[in-house]
Amino acid sequence: MSREKHLQRVLDCGIVAVVRFSDPDPLVEVIDALAAGGVTVAEVTLTVPDALAVINAARKKLGDRVLLGAGTVLDPETARMAILAGAEFVVAPALNLDVIKVCRRYDKLVMPGAFTPTEVLTAWEAGADIVKVFPADVVGPAFFKALRGPLPQVKLMPTGGVDLTTAGEFLKAGAVCLGVGGQLVDPKLVAAGDFAAITSLARQYVEVVRKHRDSYSY
Repeated sequence: MSREKHLQRVLDCGIVAVVRFSDPDPLVEVIDALAAGGVTVAEVTLTVPDALAVINAARKKLGDRVLLGAGTVLDPETARMAILAGAEFVVAPALNLDVIKVCRRYDKLVMPGAFTPTEVLTAWEAGADIVKVFPADVVGPAFFKALRGPLPQVKLMPTGGVDLTTAGEFLKAGAVCLGVGGQLVDPKLVAAGDFAAITSLARQYVEVVRKHRDSYSY
């Protein structure tokens, strides 16, 4: 699939699950459980031991059921390694223009992190497909609403502090999708192997997105 189709898939899903855990062994099952609940876009953070092996294994098991990416990518060398391991998109907590350049070279989605209006616009002008605002809980939905005024063309994704209580408010304020970490991929549930509970949480987040989209149009 093309980068444009992958972007549309992210926007259609509305949720990018942030998969982070100290043990890589259960994570393919976690990603499978997320997909069963309707969250079919997931980033495996490179803070996970053997994260690239997890991405590769998940691609082999799940195929096109899930759009898989690499998260916490800090430099272009790591971005390239993630892409070669099978990542279809790259997410970063901060802005590194060379990471964007590598993703463009390989025609992969890139979602760099930004925090200020200057960083947001710099990321967008450099070729970001979606700009990840992190940590979003520090600024809240009001920040997204304010940015929509001068920068309506920029696709924004809050990450950090997105939960079932705040998700709808971020979407209402103009976020095109949501980055959701521990509130969805709950470490306690992962440790317990309670994949059914992860599927249930995924369904709840999908429902929040659906309700928002039924209520608002852009």
